[in-house]
Amino acid sequence: MAVLKRRSECPISSSLDIWGDKWSLLIVRDLMFAKQCTYGDFLKSDERIATNILAARLQMLEENGVIIKQGHPDSKAKVLYKLTEKGIDLLPLMIEINLWADKYFTLPLDRKALLAEVKKDKEVFVKRKMQELRA
Repeated sequence: MAVLKRRSECPISSSLDIWGDKWSLLIVRDLMFAKQCTYGDFLKSDERIATNILAARLQMLEENGVIIKQGHPDSKAKVLYKLTEKGIDLLPLMIEINLWADKYFTLPLDRKALLAEVKKDKEVFVKRKMQELRA
């Protein structure tokens, strides 16, 4: 496993080395809400990631233990990507980013509904979602 060389001992800097680019958290987002995805699923996201960038980000996330590749049950030509425990542990961060965005941007209704559920009891929501992702 080729783990990135850290620029410093700062925890924010070290974390950003793994998921601080423009695309990595979007890949994590897709896996959090779809649970598993194929390469083609990622290409269908609204942000329209280029294939070369997607391949590089998937490889980097896998090398750093955030995601794993698994065989696809319906096709030997496809693989499924899934979050590891390290990836699942990004859920609280993703929730906080969404809450921050809700304060400063106009969000789609489905995201607003999800955040309304989060705001009722964030701790319960995170615990339930993490269990769902581990299943």
